[in-house]
Amino acid sequence: SILAPTRRGLLLSAALLPLAACATTPTPKYTLSPRGDRLVAVGQRGHILYSDDVGKHWQQAAVPVSADLNAVSFPSATQGWAVGGDGVILHSDDAGATWRKQLDGRQIGALLVEHYQALASAEPGNEQWPLLVAEGERLVAQGADKPLLDVWFANDRLGYVVGVFNLILRTEDGGQSWTPFQDRTDNPQGFHLNAIASTGDALYIAGEQGLLLKWDDAGQRFAAVQTPYQGSFFGVVGKPGEALVYGLRGNVLRSTDGGRHWETVDTSALGPEKTGSSTGRVVPLPGTAMMGLPALRGCQVAPAASHSVWVTRLATPQVPSA
Repeated sequence: SILAPTRRGLLLSAALLPLAACATTPTPKYTLSPRGDRLVAVGQRGHILYSDDVGKHWQQAAVPVSADLNAVSFPSATQGWAVGGDGVILHSDDAGATWRKQLDGRQIGALLVEHYQALASAEPGNEQWPLLVAEGERLVAQGADKPLLDVWFANDRLGYVVGVFNLILRTEDGGQSWTPFQDRTDNPQGFHLNAIASTGDALYIAGEQGLLLKWDDAGQRFAAVQTPYQGSFFGVVGKPGEALVYGLRGNVLRSTDGGRHWETVDTSALGPEKTGSSTGRVVPLPGTAMMGLPALRGCQVAPAASHSVWVTRLATPQVPSA
C-alpha cells in the first residue's frame, strides 16, 4: 500500500486504481504523518488518531483542544507537533498518544507585540517595527481566530509554523519559546502562508497569489522566488536537486536549479477533473523520479519514473466513538 500525507486529507491507499474508479465526493479532513511503525492523523474538532498496524485499526489520542487541526510534523519517532485553528500549537513526546498545548492565538498576538516593541525600542528609526507592533495588537484585539496552516520541524528543536496573513513563528528549543518571523519574509502584502516544506537541500514556503519563498541562509530570511504562475500555491515537494510546487487548477511547476528557473509540468493527462476544488498535498511514490501532482477530488495522483500518472483511492480513518 502507499501512504500519502496531506494537509487537507488523510490519504491511505491500498491499491492503484484507474482514474474513473476514484470517488468524487470530498473526504473528511485529516493529515497523516507516517513515523516509524506508527501513523498519526490530525483533523477536525481536535481529533488526533494513531495506528500501529498500517491503518487497520485506529486509537484516539488525548488532546487538550477542540479546534480543527490542519497539519502535523514528526521529525523523530517520538517528538511531534500539530497546528490548526485558533492558532494552536500542540506537542507530543510519546509518538502521538498524548498532546499538550504549547501556544494559541491569544498568546501569539501578545508575543508579537512584545517582540516587535523590543525591536522598536532598540531601533527607533526603523519604520517596520511599529507596523508589526500594530499587527500584533490587532491579533490581540481580534482574539484567537487566526489559523495556523502548516508546521515543519528539521529536528526535535528547530521548527516553523505558518499561517494566515504572513503569520510565521520559529522555535530553536522544541517549542519552549517561539520567535515571530514576520520581518524575515519577503511578503509585504501579507499573503497567507499555506505550506512549508523541505526538499532536502532547500526550505520553501508556498503561499497565495503566486507567493513562493525560499530560506536564504546568508540573509537569514525567507526570500521571494520568482515563478511564471500568479495563482495560489498549496505546497512544495521534492528531493535534493529537484523541487515541485503545486497550486490551483492543476498547476505544477518544476525546478532543478534551486528555484532560479521553473518549467510547467504537463498535467493534461489528468483530464477536466484537475480543476476541481480539492487542494490536497502530493506525495512521492516509492522509486519514482519525480515527486508528485495535485490531488483530485477523491483521488491522489503522482507521476511514475516514466512520467505516467498513478492514481490511488482514498480511505479515511473512522473517528472512534467517545
